[in-house]
Amino acid sequence: MSDRRGATPCLGGDSGRKLPAAMSPDQRIDPEETSEWLESFDDLVAARGRERAADILKALSERAHAVGVATPPPGGPSAYTTDYVNTIPVSEEPEFAGDEDLERKFRKLIRWNAAVLVHRAQRADVGVGGHISTYAGAATLYEVGLNHFFRGPDHPGGGDQVFFQGHASPGMYARGYLEGRLSEEDLNGFRQEKSKAPHGLPSYPHPRLMPEFWQFPTVSMGIGPMNAIYQAQFNRYLMNRGIKDTSNQNVWAFLGDGEMDEPESRGLLQLAANDKLDNLTFVINCNLQRLDGPVRGNGKIVQELEAFFRGAGWDVIKVMWGREWDKLLAKDQSGDLVRIMNETLDGDYQTYKGESGSYIRENFFGKSAATKLLVKDMTDDQIWNMKRGGHDYRKVYAAYHAATVRNGKPTVILAQTVKGYGLGANFEARNATHQMKKLKLDDLKAFRDLMDIPISDAELEKDLYAAPYYHPGEKAPEIEYALERRRALGGFVPERRNKPRELAMPAESIYATTRKGSGKQHAATTMAFVRLLRDLMRDKEIGHRIVPIIPDEARTFGMDSFFPSAKIYNPNGQHYTSVDRELFLAYKESEHGQLLHVGINEAGSMAAFTAAGTSYATHGEPMIPVYIFYSMFGFQRTGDSMWAAMDQMTRGFIIGATAGRTTLTGEGLQHADGHSPVLAGTNPAMKVYDPAFGYEIAHIVRAGLDQMYGPDSDDRNHMYYLTVYNEPIIQPAEPDGADVEGIVRGLHRISTGGDGPKVQLLGSGVSVPWVQEAAVVLGEEWGVSADVWSVTSWVELRRDGLAAEEHNFLHPDEQPRVPYLTTKLADAQGPVIASTDYMSEVPDQIRQYVPNAWATLGADDHGFSDTRAAARRFFHIDVHSIVVRALQELAAAGQVDVSAPKEAAERYRLLDVNAGTTGNAGGES
Repeated sequence: MSDRRGATPCLGGDSGRKLPAAMSPDQRIDPEETSEWLESFDDLVAARGRERAADILKALSERAHAVGVATPPPGGPSAYTTDYVNTIPVSEEPEFAGDEDLERKFRKLIRWNAAVLVHRAQRADVGVGGHISTYAGAATLYEVGLNHFFRGPDHPGGGDQVFFQGHASPGMYARGYLEGRLSEEDLNGFRQEKSKAPHGLPSYPHPRLMPEFWQFPTVSMGIGPMNAIYQAQFNRYLMNRGIKDTSNQNVWAFLGDGEMDEPESRGLLQLAANDKLDNLTFVINCNLQRLDGPVRGNGKIVQELEAFFRGAGWDVIKVMWGREWDKLLAKDQSGDLVRIMNETLDGDYQTYKGESGSYIRENFFGKSAATKLLVKDMTDDQIWNMKRGGHDYRKVYAAYHAATVRNGKPTVILAQTVKGYGLGANFEARNATHQMKKLKLDDLKAFRDLMDIPISDAELEKDLYAAPYYHPGEKAPEIEYALERRRALGGFVPERRNKPRELAMPAESIYATTRKGSGKQHAATTMAFVRLLRDLMRDKEIGHRIVPIIPDEARTFGMDSFFPSAKIYNPNGQHYTSVDRELFLAYKESEHGQLLHVGINEAGSMAAFTAAGTSYATHGEPMIPVYIFYSMFGFQRTGDSMWAAMDQMTRGFIIGATAGRTTLTGEGLQHADGHSPVLAGTNPAMKVYDPAFGYEIAHIVRAGLDQMYGPDSDDRNHMYYLTVYNEPIIQPAEPDGADVEGIVRGLHRISTGGDGPKVQLLGSGVSVPWVQEAAVVLGEEWGVSADVWSVTSWVELRRDGLAAEEHNFLHPDEQPRVPYLTTKLADAQGPVIASTDYMSEVPDQIRQYVPNAWATLGADDHGFSDTRAAARRFFHIDVHSIVVRALQELAAAGQVDVSAPKEAAERYRLLDVNAGTTGNAGGES
């Protein structure tokens, strides 16, 4: 190879290398030299193969970077994009393993029934909505997988986990109908779950609403991709810990290109790369449209996603063009066709499918003489019918085949499709297609003809909204073929199994340490819980099934003691020398580790929690996740994920640590949790507790284990949310005759007062010690008799009260049901004063079920940084505020002198934040 470049001596450094002199534009443009370099590269590929050529390119790229040379590829400005063509060359496509004609026939049946399913639900007396276009555009992507790749639960290697795109649910229902799993009556119940019960179908993939069919809820966009990543990680976690061999199981997530704008969709990609999750495949349906219009009308979403995923360490496979384009690309000697593909904007690609073959000839191929010549012998119809890659069985099959090769990397398949494909000109690629839910008669007839459905015009004209479903019969070749393929792959997908192995519950002795208190030592309820967790992890029956999940706050929660024993899960092990290796609590990572230490990542923590908490269904292996976090950053930050966890029937413990509005006041407003019990209570599956003492925690955790995992439970699908605090106190021993039922159901009495006017003091969590002290002050200084109650769950008491009200409303002829709270307080005399470290809404939930006079002291308004004592005095929830409020209520009832409240307020300097004495220092993060 000739070298025409001049050189000047290196002006700096000691490398001895010489840098080329600056060239004029004319000097840089040298076609002959460029041709020689390209010929040399072609010779390298021919002689040494593609892999060696890739090695050389990598080395050249590294050298270019070292000397400051930018290397943009031909596909765009990013160093991580390639041309807008198929990643897999025609020469490397594997032979298609199925009968394409039968698969096409079967797919047409599904497409017809899916569209009719939604269309029928739009009749005037129903009108429940639905989505036709999503499945229409993605049908090939699903059918290739279901016919050849997605393993069912009976496969010898274990079943795959498939996250179906939420809006494509009608296609899965239509397939279930052809498979014999769903009836016509079921299809007619689409989005009418109660009025058509027991034949109603939920709108989207909702496991809780269809518990034997759907596995994963996905329509809250962004949660599906996040949960899929952590599902793949958890599969490996089970294998590395020796609980189940998941080596042959894959996770597939079907996503929309518009969905990839969700932060959750992209924000956790690094985990999949770092953990080398080559059991994970994202299939992104790149129809170039979001719900209202183009995703990137002025750009190219495929190229953007390719750069993003490749930069995150994923393998990227692009499926852009169907087989009809192969010959054109092979004849593209000038490179103009690829150049035009690279330069065409997404908005234009959408418009092409909304126009005609002649429009494409003129506006796409007509951009250069060479490309116009490529299609001169093709008719307009032939041009129009050239498919996008996501609609070509062979192209999709090749991509899926490549994705299942284990190479240490997760894979994303970017498949270009057309939204509303096959539904006709009024639907295909239209901006409004996502909102279009019904077909006009002419559209219905045209769609019937395209799908080869033997239904007459008369049948369609009889009633537009009663267009018949079509099933060719169980013996039809396409039906037998589809069922045989599913048998070979291990059964139906999706399918949910709900019969895990039974677990033996821990012995009573496991809870003994927590129930006996802390003696003379101060310990926060966070530490009481962590000590109980430690004991549970040592249990021979369930210890190895506990999955502690920590978002990078283990030391705050006192869980660093778990590091050297349980170890932190890392599939790559630990290859560095830990800086604290000589310490007793050294940081230790291991491929067999039990702790899921997810980093500063609450969203990922909830995804991990969901994967572990549904292992009983996905793997038949019940696991017990325990997710512990700053309570402020739970339901407020990841409430949607917790709702999805409810839908997926996740089981486990969620621990809101450093709870309360005033216990972590040094941290300031953003850390001050005054509302998590309110938010948690909106989740019907969440059992919400605010325990004050370790012995209460022991009984609540035991009840949770029994309900979620015990052999005799018939109501397992719950999550237990416990708030725990960082303020150290003397943890009392469990008293003799403790009201265990009351602890679990939400309320138990701790102490009773002596003689004098009666008042009932209710507290929860960290406020119970204040209430106890207030009772002493009331008795010693004001002669008031105060009973003290610990409310372990305001939420559970309210739910019980609501259930009683509903029962009495619906069954007026039966004996009225009395709320548990009302029964417990039946003999309680005097006004009730409820104090909490949360906002007033928390205790006020139960107000209607208390017949006594009621007053609430809550930490309303914003949090701030200060001492605990000052903050509690500011909110007027502290000991002396409770005393004054009790005296005020008693004075109103004529039980104490009317001057007592004012006298007390002045004595305790109630308006002076510096006079507060409630709480102590210590325990801060």
